[in-house]
Amino acid sequence: MYYNGRMEFVVRAPGQPARLAILPGTFHPPTRAHLALARAGLAFADEVLFVLPGELPHKRYEWVGFKQRLEMLRAAAAGEPRFSIAATAGGLFAEIAREARAAYGDGVRLAFLCGRDAADRIVNWDYGRSGAIREMLDEFELLVAARGGEYDPPEELRRRIHPVPLPAGFDSVSATEVRRRIRSGEPWTHLVPPEIVPLVREFYGATLPRTS
Repeated sequence: MYYNGRMEFVVRAPGQPARLAILPGTFHPPTRAHLALARAGLAFADEVLFVLPGELPHKRYEWVGFKQRLEMLRAAAAGEPRFSIAATAGGLFAEIAREARAAYGDGVRLAFLCGRDAADRIVNWDYGRSGAIREMLDEFELLVAARGGEYDPPEELRRRIHPVPLPAGFDSVSATEVRRRIRSGEPWTHLVPPEIVPLVREFYGATLPRTS
C-alpha cells in the first residue's frame, strides 16, 4: 500500500490513464451490480477506480468495518488489471475529485460512475449556492447507468452527463438486498461476486443486526 496526496491506494493499475472513471461507495458489501457498473465504465475510461471514503459524509461505518470492506473490494476486483482501489480522506464527489487529481495529475479526465438514483441526488442536492452543480461538473463528468429507469438530466447539464449501458438483470441487485437476505436466511450468494462469498459469510454471518 502506498500514498499519493491524501489518496491511499490499495491496488493501482499500471500506467497513466487519460480518462479515469471513479466508482465511490460504501460497498456494504460489494455486489455483482458494482462490478457490472465498473466493467461498463471501461468502455468510457482507461481505468476504473473504486473509492471507499475514510469517513462517510452522511453515515458511519458500523458492524462491518472499513478494512473489511477494502478486503472484500480487493478480492472482488482482482481479476481486472484496469481496476484500482483507493481510500480517500473526503467522501463528497468534489473532495474525491480533488484527491484523484492530486494522485493522477491535472491532465486526467475524470468521471464518476453512478446509478440513476444517485445522479438525481447529486444534481438536485442543495449545495447552498446557485450554480454549484454546474461548477462541479466543469471539474468532472457523470456516467449514469439506468437502474430503475433512464436518467433524464437537466438540459443545461447534458453535455457533462452521459448514459452508461448496463446489462439487464441488475436493477434488484443491491447491498441492501444482500443484507436483508442474510438477516432473513434467504439465498444471497448469487448477488455478490463469487470471490467474496467466503468473506461475506465471515464478516456478516454473526454480526448483522436486524436494523442494519
